[in-house]
Amino acid sequence: MKTPTVATDAEIVGAPPDHVEETFSDLLELHRSGRLAEHYPAVPGLLYGRSGEDLIRAGRLLARVDPDEILARHPGTTALTVSVVGHGTLAGLVAPLTAELARHGLLARLHLGDFDSYVTDLADHASDLYARRPDLVLCVLNPDLIWSEVPVPWQPDDVERVWAEKLELLEGLVRCFEEASHGVLVMNTAPLSRAHTAQLIDHASRARLGALWREANARLLRLADRHPDLVVVDTDPLLADGVPARDARMSVYAKAYLSAELLAAYAREIGHLARAFTGRARKTLVLDLDGTLWGGVLGDDGKDGIEIGETYRGEAFRSFQRVIRQLGSQGVLLSAVSKNDAETVSEILVNHTDMVLRESDFVRVVANWRPKHDNLRELAADLNLGIDSFVFADDSPYERGLVRRELPEVAVVALDDEPARHVAALLADGWFDLRVLTEEDHERPARYRAEADRHTFLHSFDSLNGYLRELGVRVLLATATDSQINRISQITLRTNQFNLTGGRLQPTAVAALTRDPEALVLGIRCSDRFGDNGLAGAVLAHCEDDLVYIDNFLLSCRVFARGIEQACLSAVLHHARGTGATGVIGRYRETAKNGKVRDFYPQSGFVAIEAPTTAETVFHHDLTEIPPAPDHVELVVQLAGGELL
Repeated sequence: MKTPTVATDAEIVGAPPDHVEETFSDLLELHRSGRLAEHYPAVPGLLYGRSGEDLIRAGRLLARVDPDEILARHPGTTALTVSVVGHGTLAGLVAPLTAELARHGLLARLHLGDFDSYVTDLADHASDLYARRPDLVLCVLNPDLIWSEVPVPWQPDDVERVWAEKLELLEGLVRCFEEASHGVLVMNTAPLSRAHTAQLIDHASRARLGALWREANARLLRLADRHPDLVVVDTDPLLADGVPARDARMSVYAKAYLSAELLAAYAREIGHLARAFTGRARKTLVLDLDGTLWGGVLGDDGKDGIEIGETYRGEAFRSFQRVIRQLGSQGVLLSAVSKNDAETVSEILVNHTDMVLRESDFVRVVANWRPKHDNLRELAADLNLGIDSFVFADDSPYERGLVRRELPEVAVVALDDEPARHVAALLADGWFDLRVLTEEDHERPARYRAEADRHTFLHSFDSLNGYLRELGVRVLLATATDSQINRISQITLRTNQFNLTGGRLQPTAVAALTRDPEALVLGIRCSDRFGDNGLAGAVLAHCEDDLVYIDNFLLSCRVFARGIEQACLSAVLHHARGTGATGVIGRYRETAKNGKVRDFYPQSGFVAIEAPTTAETVFHHDLTEIPPAPDHVELVVQLAGGELL
């Protein structure tokens, strides 16, 4: 067997069958030789392009490996503790769920609850479920949860009564979970099959059953509006794509009330959720142009010859553009990288009457004849984003292969010569999925477009200091409000470079901190002459005895290196001294992404003390000499109650 290469979660849809079999053979050989734990970092690459039964086969092998052995060999691996409970047999979820997390570079510590034990597991705070402190709890619901309690003979009113009782029970379990857990609870809608609707011989009763069943599922979906620790997966879109809801034999004989195909599709959705949970959601969609946004080659066919608009294939490209614009409206940063002449591309994006996407929809458009992987590197530097936040979509196998080889951190989406399939290929892996969308997400593209003006402004100065003095940086460091809880949680989940501990907090955990009288949760808002950057950072701290502990300090990559971080830290130190503290403790825990802030505390007068682990350094500041805020930053610090410093 050739030595596996360490890969990332960069994947495309529809890998060639020979590649699939080759990589599965590698995985099987690693398993048989007992070296699968040793080579676990290579697993995402070995799962590249896999789906369906192929992925489930791989999951069966991976589920046999002890997670502790993998972590002992690769302590930097991100592990998630996942508990699975529900009504019915759920063993069929283990393999696809293990594989879905593994292909995103995550390690599943998976615990399967006893048959039909979900009520006891979730209601009893002393249960094994809570003792494991799971990151994700999957409470898998199925139709038999209702039908097992419906009498025979029955009418729609009987079904409605059972649903009402179950919804009340489920909401009570959600409340129990919120009281005891730091993680996320996942439920799902229950499908309605013809095997039940057809038992009613009149269409009026069938319509009533369909209406009340959908209304019950809608109430279940709306539970997430009231409970921030809950995510409800809607199974209807999965079923609409042709996934069968049940297998008659397995449902009767094995009490497996959801089909293997539906469990696999559900596991894929959980993989996307887990990726967002661990801060791995992508931020930037980079698109090719020829064959991707329009048909034909602009340089050969000219602006009047490309396929876009109300033609047979042109409408497919327009539909794809509509989807892209929809993603952009929710904060996904859109960029284009194309081998074309810049002026010609600009003319199309500005003036072509059939284009849905316009130049103003993109944060950057790069059109030249350089290798695309070089352009992607420069684009990442220009936007001050990690290259691993990029998704690259192109119809050329050559360009995709080159980017995968040169930039394995980039997620690569394969588009083929059928534009009607572009939408499905782009959306298949939910690269940009988030738990909650915030106001800052909607504003993000405009703020990154303003960054181009800042770069132009920077290049007009001979020194960085001159640039910063004229930039007019304004910062408000203030106690977080309830309306900012989701955004601060999102900052902890999505910020990787300026994240001093790598810590991640769900909204409920942030809300709990805001209610703790010993805790300090500060939001960082900043702006300058080019516009408002919104809530771009956070400081999380707490008081203990006569010390202030900075639990984490986070700042969006788009605004650091402007003196904002130094100004905010200076304010925190002054506040600590003003409240009578004798010192401030800060921790730096190294991650794969935050190396550039390793010296942040030492450069601000902190001194390292004994580190509890090799991966974490603890620093102390005695508050005798506090560095001043940079003089080019206009800083306001506002604490709860309106106190100003």
